Amino acid sequence: MIARRSLLAGLAVAPALPAEARARPVTIFAAASLETALTVVAARYGRRPGGPLRLSFGASSAMARQVAQGAPADLFVSADQEWMDWLAQRRLVVAGTRSDLLAGQLVLIAPKVSRVSLRIGPGMPLARALGGGRLAIADPTAVPAGRYAKAALSHLKVWPSVERRLAPAENVRIALAYVARGEAPLGIVYATDARAEPRVRVVGAFPASSHPPIRYPAALVRDTPGARAVLGHLSGPEAMAVFAAQGFRRP
Repeated sequence: MIARRSLLAGLAVAPALPAEARARPVTIFAAASLETALTVVAARYGRRPGGPLRLSFGASSAMARQVAQGAPADLFVSADQEWMDWLAQRRLVVAGTRSDLLAGQLVLIAPKVSRVSLRIGPGMPLARALGGGRLAIADPTAVPAGRYAKAALSHLKVWPSVERRLAPAENVRIALAYVARGEAPLGIVYATDARAEPRVRVVGAFPASSHPPIRYPAALVRDTPGARAVLGHLSGPEAMAVFAAQGFRRP
């Protein structure tokens, strides 16, 4: 199976090296919510002699399944623990290389022009706020962002009122696009996604206690010097500054 989206970062600006010294591109399979920040990180890393990086983004579930089917990933970054566990149970990530890279936050969004106002809390009138529309979320049966959303709405005792009024998406960035294009009046995404899209605004943030902690674990799929160098870079100060600018936090 082919990854939903891929790109090669840094080729145009990488210094010319002898053929034997050129590193094979390190391929990262990552959750769609990392696309904006990780693309910047990869472009900067690609200017180094050790670059470039190849990136593929999609739902963590889709990325994990592609790894299991033999897709050429060197490094996997998931938006939750469950899909990393799924690969680890199959011995498809390198033991001892897994760590939580980033933390995130869940928010309710609306189109920028929307006037909707809603205080997030137990029993909030979310269904009424939708009017005749649907709630955009990532697929709650498989995608981490959707599972977090379902957990939060269930905790707040709102899920039964909206579970038949969903606009489920293949990944969180598609859910974001539904709201940005005005196809859905409200959506639930990560705060970092909302920050990356100027056509939406944040209505409110879900309490951290309403859903499992949002963590992004990273691990090697192939144990190579290049992949280890990239994994170390992702948790270093240069990359972390980029992630922080996009709204991610350290776990």
